[in-house]
Amino acid sequence: MLQFPLWKRLLVLGVVMLGAWLCLPNLLNAGQRAGLPGFVPSETVKLGLDLKGGSYLLLEVDPEELQQNKLLELSRDIQRSLIKKPNNVKFRGREVIDGGVRFRVVEPSQVDEAKRRVRELSSPVGGIGGAQSLDISEQNGVMTVKFSNARLEELEVEALEDSIEVVRRRVDGSGTTDPNIQRQGSNRIVLEVPGLDDPTELIELIQRAGVMTVNLVDDAADATQYRVDEPRLGKVKRLDAYTPEEYVVFEDPILTGSDFTSASQGFDENNSPQINFTLNSRGAKAFGEFTTENVGNRFAIVLDGKVVSAANVRTPILSGSGRITGQFTIQEANAIAIVLRAGELPAKLQVVEQRVVGAGLGEDSIRAGTMASAIGLALVAVFMILAYGLWGVFAVVSLAANIMLLVGALSGLGATLTLPGIAGIILTIGMAVDANVLVFERIREENRNGRSPINSIEIGYKQAGSTILDANLTTLIAAAVLFWLGSGPVKGFAVTLGIGIFTSVFTAFVLTRMFMSDWVRTLRPKKLPV
Repeated sequence: MLQFPLWKRLLVLGVVMLGAWLCLPNLLNAGQRAGLPGFVPSETVKLGLDLKGGSYLLLEVDPEELQQNKLLELSRDIQRSLIKKPNNVKFRGREVIDGGVRFRVVEPSQVDEAKRRVRELSSPVGGIGGAQSLDISEQNGVMTVKFSNARLEELEVEALEDSIEVVRRRVDGSGTTDPNIQRQGSNRIVLEVPGLDDPTELIELIQRAGVMTVNLVDDAADATQYRVDEPRLGKVKRLDAYTPEEYVVFEDPILTGSDFTSASQGFDENNSPQINFTLNSRGAKAFGEFTTENVGNRFAIVLDGKVVSAANVRTPILSGSGRITGQFTIQEANAIAIVLRAGELPAKLQVVEQRVVGAGLGEDSIRAGTMASAIGLALVAVFMILAYGLWGVFAVVSLAANIMLLVGALSGLGATLTLPGIAGIILTIGMAVDANVLVFERIREENRNGRSPINSIEIGYKQAGSTILDANLTTLIAAAVLFWLGSGPVKGFAVTLGIGIFTSVFTAFVLTRMFMSDWVRTLRPKKLPV
């Protein structure tokens, strides 16, 4: 137990030096970190909202809008299924109403075929054996298709997961650093952005549904006379967001947001802002076929229900890439590009709660946490030295190395430190000392039983080792559960506690033991100083 070959010593020292290397930036100010060479790490511990200040947003997915959007998608899927050749089903009056899709089958002889085709769109919820995703009813040729309750619940879960990912991509794309995004309940998202004092622009970016479509313009229709409620199948009035011109476009899109693979803000030949985009293979094929068949016609690019740009098809566009021009500012073009890259939201997010945490409160928390840690470390150091003498000094040095390794690990892993995280550090200090106390007391007991100093130390470490590992393993399991099930501050506590367990076991059971080994080998003591 007390043998430390050269390779093991080098490994222990290497771990300690790596921790010091990663911890170093936290001891420097911003100017000093900026002057560090490229090979020296410059990342510091990231501070959470409660320590750095910033914006807190509680967002909610609107279940009614979600259902409406999904019904519109279902309506288009039904149309595509019914008009499949060679035996297309004739129907009319397709509309989304009363929580379902309703349409009339023109030929009574085709009702059964229509049912079959719609039924093909249904699938078991949760896999084989689950309830069907669609409820289909028919009366006198009028068919109504609705989502089953099981499918509606599944849609809410999927929408929340998709929304979290879209929000994450949008926030990251906006240049905001270190956001914390957590799920809360069945339809809410917590977004914390440290250092952001005014979240107005971020809210606007997040709340954009980001529904991008490309639709054929009906130039034969008079937009000034056309009414939204006019029963003309497949057409709807749109209002351009940047000019007073109005458009009537066919409702079913040629392209949707899922067909865009990339987008970026650029400039046209007149140095005006534009959005450059690239389509995936399916989108490129569909757009190529559309432009080939509609040379001379116009198409509109629609974002969240408003026409962003409209252009004539002069030649077939087969490259799978293009640009969106309009009367944009650079900020507007960049925001639209971010929305396209991040993807569309299943439904618009509503801000349920919004608050700003002042940086001053965070500074007070850091000051109080640092003071508490320093006082705790000092009291522990005094106790250990008074109780165990030279061995107490070994334990205190290991404890200092433990804190350094913990801070270095937080910096290297990019973890976020919160106020509960500081509590986890303080708890780690106590746990690290506890392991040393168990070992030292076990050595004392063996010494009282008449064993030699070296044998007492050997057996003390051997006997206490299993107890220390068991205690830390159970604590690690608790930390893992807190991290898995918790959110926000609870996760912050779990992160520091979990990392602290590894650093505590290393310093208490490896580093301190190496000090003991060197002391025994150098002085060959006849009597233990405890």
